[in-house]
Amino acid sequence: MAKTVKDYIRTIPDFPHEGIMFRDVTTLFADPRGFRMCIDQLLHPYAGAEIDKVVGLEARGFILGGAVAHQLSVGFVPVRKKGKLPGATIAEEYQLEYGEAVVELHDDAIRAGEKILLVDDLLATGGTAEAGIRLIERLGGEIVGCAFVVDLPELGGRKRLEGLGFEVHALCAFEGA
Repeated sequence: MAKTVKDYIRTIPDFPHEGIMFRDVTTLFADPRGFRMCIDQLLHPYAGAEIDKVVGLEARGFILGGAVAHQLSVGFVPVRKKGKLPGATIAEEYQLEYGEAVVELHDDAIRAGEKILLVDDLLATGGTAEAGIRLIERLGGEIVGCAFVVDLPELGGRKRLEGLGFEVHALCAFEGA
């Protein structure tokens, strides 16, 4: 039987906290067939679409976004945790399960009117993705779509992003947190 992207993802119980089922995509990245399948499937819905840049969310979104940008022959832009980017940045604060976090983007990374594909490994509550979207839009970028490897539907991220009017593409879903 042919493998799917989901078959390459390892689940680690009780990481980083008890009761969490961690969906580990590093096993997917380590397998050449799995990784190629993943990148091909992430970009497939956007083949032929006008995309100027791919934005990847820290940190696994850098791996995926870089590969997708390469395949689309467009630039790649990282959204990083606060304090990691040199030069002038803009910042966006967002809520985590236990507190707050801040992500940043170089203030010259995106020009007004550029078409952007947002990429990350996992969509949970959608907080990080929404913060990234806000940064992109503050610079005048237009989101073409949001692509993820894993969706955790019970945590509501897809509904959150779709409710904001964004197209969400996920390669697989896992039940539970």
